[in-house]
Amino acid sequence: MVKRERQKKLLNLIRAKRIGTQEALRAHLERAGVPATQSSLSRDLEELGVVKHHGSYALPHANGDSARGLLSLDIAGDVLIVAKCLPGRASAVAVEIDDAAIPEIVGTLAGEDTIFIAARDQKSQRGATKKIWELFG
Repeated sequence: MVKRERQKKLLNLIRAKRIGTQEALRAHLERAGVPATQSSLSRDLEELGVVKHHGSYALPHANGDSARGLLSLDIAGDVLIVAKCLPGRASAVAVEIDDAAIPEIVGTLAGEDTIFIAARDQKSQRGATKKIWELFG
């Protein structure tokens, strides 16, 4: 299973259940047919910005100033969109964008707080920007 699919399942589990340990999280993943080592799980949690809140894993809240970590979208050149995110949230935002399968988007590349989003062409760039805002609206 590819990393992105594992991280998507991980995010879904964290949203759906109160899970307090990496071992319990790993067991839930395995029962869902997603094998994961402790080290890959630990890396995924860090990349996705998952935090412990009241003893359970949770996605950090943006305190109303952003939509699930997305802060801004800027056009760069003819095909590139640059997304700025809360620190540590770019991977999780990129996973959501990838999972939305927006046809105007060719691919994403996420860092710590920035995502480069490649659109098919200039017209697609505008459409993709609108659809991303709708997704995170």
